[in-house]
Amino acid sequence: MGRATLTIDLGAIAANWRALDAATAGAVETGAVIKAGAYGLGMGRVARTLAHAGARKFFLAIAEEAAAVRAALGPGPEIYVFSGHMPGDAELIRDLDLIPMLNSLDQATEHFERIAGHPFAVQLDSGMNRLGMEPAEWAALRDVLAGEGPRLVASHLACADEPDHEMNQIQLDLFRAMTADLDAPLSLSATGGILLGTAYHFDLTRPGIGLYGGAPYADAAPVVRLSLPVIQTRIAEPGETVGYGNTWRAEVPSRIATVNAGYADGLMRALTGTAQLYDGDVPCPAVGRVSMDMIGVDITHLEHAPAALDILCPAQGVDALAEAAGTIGYEVLTSLGSRYDRHYEGAET
Repeated sequence: MGRATLTIDLGAIAANWRALDAATAGAVETGAVIKAGAYGLGMGRVARTLAHAGARKFFLAIAEEAAAVRAALGPGPEIYVFSGHMPGDAELIRDLDLIPMLNSLDQATEHFERIAGHPFAVQLDSGMNRLGMEPAEWAALRDVLAGEGPRLVASHLACADEPDHEMNQIQLDLFRAMTADLDAPLSLSATGGILLGTAYHFDLTRPGIGLYGGAPYADAAPVVRLSLPVIQTRIAEPGETVGYGNTWRAEVPSRIATVNAGYADGLMRALTGTAQLYDGDVPCPAVGRVSMDMIGVDITHLEHAPAALDILCPAQGVDALAEAAGTIGYEVLTSLGSRYDRHYEGAET
């Protein structure tokens, strides 16, 4: 087979959700963030797996994503849209029973003029300056919106992956002040906030990256393995180079494997000179530039010529690969391309 193989362990995703749910000691409901195609891993399959594990509230970026999840799950689970009620979304929101997270007066006006009586949530800006009503806007609208009975009032932490960052406490204090005496379920924490402790949990948590094996959830079960088939092996003699630009030169006779994936498959060019691939637990350095469809790998130290090498595996998770590329695990996962032969293991029903 010429295509690389991306194996996704749905059972591990379910186990990570259950572990993060248990971290709130059963006192708090645990939802699931499955935007961006469940961080690149397959929105429908992941949604069904998490629903079977016990998740009843799902969070998506835009209404079109949410519509795909409704099709996968059917009626029942609550499906929230972070971008809120955008112009043109009213029929989709109404017909598929989606819950927009209203971010502004304009969105609130759109919602109540177009589909009055339809469920909604509210998103507050507690200091991130990304989405949500700022304190003054919320103060002006709070009584009206609270009277309509929001399904949820939520905000988002900017620095939750840094437990000692002062911004965490600043946002916690502001969120408490903005929601004091409010008769509605509250939510502040995604994965990082869950790990900050009970003060940040409120009524509902919204884990995302931790479900898929990424930091800051250090105890997450690994979810993905990416195996790249070896197309060809050759000997590079001393002085010979590999790849575009002659960026790597052999100092001794070197056996080079060319594997079938590159930046068109989400393995970014920034991995040039830093990436490791694995034959089991044995690291093999990538050599030469990462190109569109191929990467050179030095396998001189191996006793055999492997049929494939892994770039995501237990020996190198998404965060280790991200560090090599100078990015974050989110980008690695969401960049995984469409050319992989995707295999799913585990818990989908």
